[in-house]
Amino acid sequence: MSFFKLTIRDVPLKGKTVLVRADFNVPLAIDGTISDDLRIKASLPTLTYLLDRECKVVIIGHLGRPEGRDPKLSFEQVGVRLAQLLGRDVRFVDDCKGDKVYQAIKRAPAVSVTLLENLRYYPEEEADDHVFAQEIAKSTGAKYFVQDGFGVVHRAHASTHAITLCIPSVSGLLLEREYTTITGAMLAPKHPLVAVLGGAKVSDKISVIEKFVEVADTILIGGAMANTFLAYKGYDMGKSRREPDEQDVLDRIYQAAAKKVGADNVDEFIVLPVDVAIGSTDPSSTRHNVSVADIGTQDTALDIGDASIETIARRVKHASTVVWSGTLGYAESPEFAHGSARLALALASQPHTISIIGGGDTADFVLKWDMHGGKSFTLVSTGGSASLELMAGVTLPGIESLLDARL
Repeated sequence: MSFFKLTIRDVPLKGKTVLVRADFNVPLAIDGTISDDLRIKASLPTLTYLLDRECKVVIIGHLGRPEGRDPKLSFEQVGVRLAQLLGRDVRFVDDCKGDKVYQAIKRAPAVSVTLLENLRYYPEEEADDHVFAQEIAKSTGAKYFVQDGFGVVHRAHASTHAITLCIPSVSGLLLEREYTTITGAMLAPKHPLVAVLGGAKVSDKISVIEKFVEVADTILIGGAMANTFLAYKGYDMGKSRREPDEQDVLDRIYQAAAKKVGADNVDEFIVLPVDVAIGSTDPSSTRHNVSVADIGTQDTALDIGDASIETIARRVKHASTVVWSGTLGYAESPEFAHGSARLALALASQPHTISIIGGGDTADFVLKWDMHGGKSFTLVSTGGSASLELMAGVTLPGIESLLDARL
């Protein structure tokens, strides 16, 4: 799948000052340390490419949702980890515009990395403020802007949209790879294409489900989302988490599926669990398998059951492409992560299968599971909502605003 925007390979960057928008919105542990550095590691190919071309690299990004200048969400700790991963010094400036930034970049070595402070210390960032973007551009003196934060391109913010009106703007290697891999799987997939959809809410994935009804050969449903589907089918889900107001949405999904595969084949196309693991979120809870027809009024389904796990493993075995978004159970607990772990194992054991892992909780899970840091899969996306919107065919403003390639 060719990319329709210019990338860092297409412009003369040697010796230039380059402003990079990275997605360093990493999860933090209770003690404030970085608990998962996937997004930082994912930026390294782009940063290394720029450094190899003797660029003065300036990085901007955001962390969390600070109210004012919250020191717990300073980018300084991100700079420490980035320096470790790059194996070189990273200069940190506790601002992202103004004379302090200008002087720091001016004094930086010709080949260097400077990290600016958390953009969300400023309300102008999320307001897509053009003056704010101009101040960043002027302070950094950048000749090119590189968008490499795939996880933020679904939003029109100052660092994804307004900045592209100030500096010639191209894609980084991460953004290009995420876009072409996900878009290729949706527009020109290798069949059979199997979609595995889990997580908590149908409402979060309506557009994606409807898109997969169009393009997938099979849709496998798990997680708390399956509870909503099963309740729609008339099963008593006890105290299981589910959404009560999705009747019309599910009517529409099943009508579209029936139109595609025929009413008699819908349940082979949209495959629901036949059993679940019940228990509680208490750390000492153990799982008990029951048929979906035997869920008690006081039971809580927290994972797909053993028979359903084997069904999913069997269904993906012969798939050419698998797109997985949403864990299949309460994966924070090992006791209820069996379904997610079995699916991860199946995909990791199938090098012939193109395996795309949606962002957010699913990416967090597989990275903790995978001893190879996500390399057991074709793509572990750094984008949560961005990957879902791209799968659904939504236009992403942070990509659209980049310079067009001549295709």
